[in-house]
Amino acid sequence: MNSRVLAIIAAILASAIYGINHTVAKGVMPGYIEPFGFIFLRVSGAAILFWAISVFAPKEKIATSDWPRIFGCAFFGMVINMLFFFKGLNLSTPINSSVIVTLSPVMVLILGAVLIRERITLLKSLGIIVGLTGALVLVLFSHSSNENAPNIPLGNLLFIINAFSYGLYLILVKPLTAKYNAITLMKWLFLIGVLINFPVTIGEFTAVDWNNLPFEATWRMAFVVLGTTFATYLLNIYALKQLSASTISAFIYLQPLIAIIYAVATGADRLTLVKIVAAILVFAGVYMVTIKKTKTRA
Repeated sequence: MNSRVLAIIAAILASAIYGINHTVAKGVMPGYIEPFGFIFLRVSGAAILFWAISVFAPKEKIATSDWPRIFGCAFFGMVINMLFFFKGLNLSTPINSSVIVTLSPVMVLILGAVLIRERITLLKSLGIIVGLTGALVLVLFSHSSNENAPNIPLGNLLFIINAFSYGLYLILVKPLTAKYNAITLMKWLFLIGVLINFPVTIGEFTAVDWNNLPFEATWRMAFVVLGTTFATYLLNIYALKQLSASTISAFIYLQPLIAIIYAVATGADRLTLVKIVAAILVFAGVYMVTIKKTKTRA
């Protein structure tokens, strides 16, 4: 099996895990752990795992000139991205989160135009407008229907910030993937992430009644640390080494499909007309932004 096929499999697995995560993580917040406390568990757990397996990875020294970029990657990928996503998930619903996070390719395109002067075609411009319109439909017309989603509009707005932050992370980390081993990158990014997150997350982390957690909460937390964080970040870094960012962006369509199926099947969320219309707009927008690039680049 060649490296390209393995990279495609890695991208599919990462999207599947992310899709399930929307419902799994939602299931323990805020009853067993608050969102910021969950982030400390997630980031510190992943940091421990990456440093543990780094003994088997090549020994690499980070160039002094790369440290500012690595700090930026950690800030946007392991701090802002995660904090806003989990806080949004605590306030909103799994289907809303899975739809809005697919805006990442749109955010990458906008950031690329601003930061590296990448040209935006008319089709891509329309895609940005359509995709963001879909996200705004969810923000403006979704209403809280139960205590598990106390502020859906605010939660959806946080998802948009999350998508923007993750898009910036992808732009910043791409050059580093060509220079360093995936484990080398992850161990430093998550260690820095732990240090930055510590002041705002440690309070909610220590408030958890760790001695009396039921198995239902324990396996969900373990899934987020081992699957959603440790495994997916490794899978995505590996895929980025073999495939272009535009090719990988196509796999983001799998995430909401899997998330919607899993959320509805487990009774964690339900489809409404607003969600369906918003999803169609977001998918159409992302498609217009990515279609040309995915056809012309490998």
